[in-house]
Amino acid sequence: MALVSCGCAADPHGWELIDHGTALFPVACYRDDLYLEGVPCPWHWHDELEAVVVSQGEVEVAAGGETFTVSAGDGFFIGSRVLHNIRDLGGGGFRLRSVVFHPRLVGGSVDSVFWQEYLLPLLSPRAPACVRLDRRVPWRRESLEAIESAWHSAEREMPGFVFQVRAALSELVFQLVTHLPVEPRLPSEKALRDEERIKAMMRFMQAHYTRELTVAYIAASVSISPSECLRCFHATIGTTPIQYLRQLRVQKAAELLADTDWKVSDIAERCGFREMSYFTKTFRELKGCTPSAYRERKRTGR
Repeated sequence: MALVSCGCAADPHGWELIDHGTALFPVACYRDDLYLEGVPCPWHWHDELEAVVVSQGEVEVAAGGETFTVSAGDGFFIGSRVLHNIRDLGGGGFRLRSVVFHPRLVGGSVDSVFWQEYLLPLLSPRAPACVRLDRRVPWRRESLEAIESAWHSAEREMPGFVFQVRAALSELVFQLVTHLPVEPRLPSEKALRDEERIKAMMRFMQAHYTRELTVAYIAASVSISPSECLRCFHATIGTTPIQYLRQLRVQKAAELLADTDWKVSDIAERCGFREMSYFTKTFRELKGCTPSAYRERKRTGR
């Protein structure tokens, strides 16, 4: 399994539009060199567990209603189906080494001791949504070393590397389950309801981003008022539905610029931008360059 650059495209149901590994080996390791990508991805979630080491720069991680800063050398763990986002804090971009894996890679079948004693606690609603891994704390440092070991084993692809990857992730799971609180603080019913609403509205926007969408239209998709929609977005992910929609549309446009030969104006229209000038302005704000320059950079690798 070669290392790849990670994308954050999500399908119409709100999950990432990425196959993390294969049915036989459900894990993928990513090299994220996000120095010229602007906003890396919109808020998203996936069924898999995710473990990340920040190799350069400084990032802000938001997940499960919490926000914290992670610097180079440290990392974090994201639980299954946890709504999360990562953004650059240093201004010069950042680099990540991430491992995204399905729980069954470590847990095996649901009737195994591995699943029952070690994976179920991580998949429980009572499990922490996100764990900051600070290298100054011994067990967290061992967790970071396990992530690095899994990532480098995948990078080298030496004979038997699949055993090495699984063993390293098993060590990570062991450290997490052994040291995390048994009864962590549960989010309030209101926070849980807000997150489910956010996910439903994101699914709606993923399916209809090419159309004219207003706050009222987005709110109606989950039968709430526009003011409640705005409150929900602000309380849960710290932005507005229209700002999220702009990010989503630019992300979709960037994918088409990189992967097709369509005219820039056609891509703008396909992604919900009715005015070319507004598309160019928005794209530059989020990606740091014009759509044409972005396409050229992707094709030349510079």
